[in-house]
Amino acid sequence: MSTKFPDKAADPSAPAAIPPRERIVSSAADLFRKFGIRGIGVDAIAEAAQTNKMTLYRKFGSKDELLCATLRQVTQRAGAIWDELEREFSGDAAAQLKRWVEFQVDRLEQEPGGCDLANAAVELRDSDHPAHAVVQEFKNSQRNRLAAVCEAAGSSNPELLADTLSLLLEGARVSVQTSGPEGSSRRFKESCEATIAAFSSR
Repeated sequence: MSTKFPDKAADPSAPAAIPPRERIVSSAADLFRKFGIRGIGVDAIAEAAQTNKMTLYRKFGSKDELLCATLRQVTQRAGAIWDELEREFSGDAAAQLKRWVEFQVDRLEQEPGGCDLANAAVELRDSDHPAHAVVQEFKNSQRNRLAAVCEAAGSSNPELLADTLSLLLEGARVSVQTSGPEGSSRRFKESCEATIAAFSSR
């Protein structure tokens, strides 16, 4: 009599083990990043997610709705930095601000393709596209969080400092794409530190 071994457990990291919605969002985000929003269709997204168009449209009513879902996923990951800063430097806003700069330096090196949100906003010229609302809401919330940290750190003008740092970051992201890592973006950290010092009230 032969011994029957139990079936091998499914690999939780295998695509089929991941819920369809998550697979679709993840695949769409990767493809949008590689080929652009207009350069990829739902057929390719469904294939990459190992599903079909019927399932895709059942989970997302349209490609635009799917795009917004991918952008919200980006905002959730990017927005988590504030919780990390608070945990790591609780009660020390100056240290949080310094680490925020270092974090952005790391992102510039790790994401030479730029910010997914900004790239989407540039590609989608129709100002009424729903993705613009997602981008604007996130960018504004990030700027406001930054302003709050600047104020807690004792800045003489936290609102202006937050706007200046935000502009430096957006400019550095563009510089990486247009001039490479050895362009003006290499001075991002130095520029931020000089700006923070200039706005110090201490």
